[in-house]
This record gives sequence, structure tokens and C-alpha cells, in this order.
Amino acid sequence: MRHFLTLKDFTKEEILEIVDLGLKIKKDLKAGVYNKELQNKTLAMIFEKSSTRTRVSFETGMFQLGGHALFLSNRDIHLGRGEPVKDTARVISSMCDMVMIRTFEHSMIEEFASYSKVPVINGLTDSFHPVQLLADYMTMIEYGVAQNAVVAYIGDGNNMTNSWLMLAAKLGFELRIATPKGYEVDGDVLRDALDMAKESGAVIKVMNDPKEAVRGATIVTTDTWASMGQEDEKEQRIKDFEGFMVDGLMMCLADQKAKFLHCLPAYRGQEVSDEILESHADVVFSEAENRLHAQKGLMVWLDKQRG
Repeated sequence: MRHFLTLKDFTKEEILEIVDLGLKIKKDLKAGVYNKELQNKTLAMIFEKSSTRTRVSFETGMFQLGGHALFLSNRDIHLGRGEPVKDTARVISSMCDMVMIRTFEHSMIEEFASYSKVPVINGLTDSFHPVQLLADYMTMIEYGVAQNAVVAYIGDGNNMTNSWLMLAAKLGFELRIATPKGYEVDGDVLRDALDMAKESGAVIKVMNDPKEAVRGATIVTTDTWASMGQEDEKEQRIKDFEGFMVDGLMMCLADQKAKFLHCLPAYRGQEVSDEILESHADVVFSEAENRLHAQKGLMVWLDKQRG
């Protein structure tokens, strides 16, 4: 049995296998073929953090695969209201076939997985967002920019940055990360990525100059400057991130055929200009849709690992 908590736990071949499976399932769906590979299976979805894309994609995906998804918020279960994580894990995993958790502390999902009898999927923690990176790489393949990719990540050194580090280190492409001073990437995650890059051949660069990072890049990506739980820091962050908005002038420095990615929700006029988001809307909203298809591939793949 395998859990999907971070891309660090997967080989290059396994990541590509999951993405390829998602692409196949997407192709079949567009042709009107519904693969019921999770017939009569149940996915428990635990949300300590709310989300549009995560809930819709997992719930819809499970339905299309012939299974059923249960939405469980803090108001619906005892987790976080006195019951230990390990007890909740034992109970839910005895009744469901798979669990997806979207929460704050990464240690919580690690503890849950250690007591779970079924695969656990990280729908987002403060440390990593691996399902988003599956969708992002699927989008890169579809738009022909996965080969020899040079990815520039502009913004906060957050869970998205950490996940890009894991993907680049595993798949072996070039990743440039530009953050404001004081918002750099986690040192431990960076060291892990650099160690893995020795084997894959990935080129990883961190800096504080977004223009340097974007110059010649084939993919430019960013994320909101203030994530959920950081609302009190929003005004200060807007000041600190001055010059980090991905706008027309910045994109002009990228490769002529460069694509822009964003995990959404996007705050136009902050991390990205309205002009850029609209001019790359076909890519960004294909990327959002691919959450559905990539996660379907992931759930089918994890289910197969159980035999």
C-alpha cells in the first residue's frame, strides 16, 4: 500500500506513470468513455482547509470512476475537537477505501497515514501540495513545454515552491525560484531537492531577483502572496512583494513561447496582472481542469497498488 503525501516518496517513473494514466482517463472521458475502475469504492475527504478545486475535482472524479466521495469538515467529525488523529484514522480507514486530507500541519497527515489501513492523499498541507503538481505537469505535457523545461517560480517560498522543488528534483528539469528576502524556501526541503538533483540532473537555482529567474524561462508560475491562515499578514506581504507581480513586462523576459501557470485562486493585480491571466487563460484553466484528471489517475494508481 502506498500513500501520496509528497512527491519525494515517488520515483520519476512512478510520477510519469500516474500522469500518463490521468491523460489516458482524460482522453477516454472526452470520448464519452467512463472508466468505472473504482466501482463501489469510497473516498473520505477531510477538509480542515476549505477549497473550491480540491473538493470539486476529487468528488467529481470519484463519481466518474464509479465510486462515492464523503465530504467531512471540522463540523462533521471529531477530529480537531478532542479525538486523537490516530483514532480518527483507524475508524475512517476501516470504513472507507481511500482518504484525502486538506489540512494545515504536514505532521497531521503523516500521523494519520501511519495509522491508516488505506491510502492517504495529501490534498494540501502548509508544507506541500503534490496533487497540484501532477496537474501542472500534465498541463505542461499537453501544451508541449514539458521537454527541456525551464520553470521560473516567482513569489512566496511556500508549499507550492516546495512541491515544485520535489518535482524538478525527481524529473530532472531546471527550476529557478525567486522570492523576496525573508520569504525564501524552506532550507530542509531545498537540501533534499539538491540531493535528489544529483541523481536526476535537475538544475535548481534560488534567488531574490524575479527578472533573473524569468529570463528565457519556458514556464512562469506563481501563487498567492498570502495563503489561508496568513490573512493578518496580507498588507505587509503586499509591500514586501513589490516588484514580484508577473505582468507583461516580466513575461517579455521569458521565452517567446513561454506559458504561464497558476494553481488558483489568483488575485489579479497582486501576484499576476489581469492582462497575463487573461492572455494565458486557456492554459491556466486547462491546468485547473487537469486537477480532476490527474487525481483520477492518482486514485486509480493507488488503488492498484493495494492489489
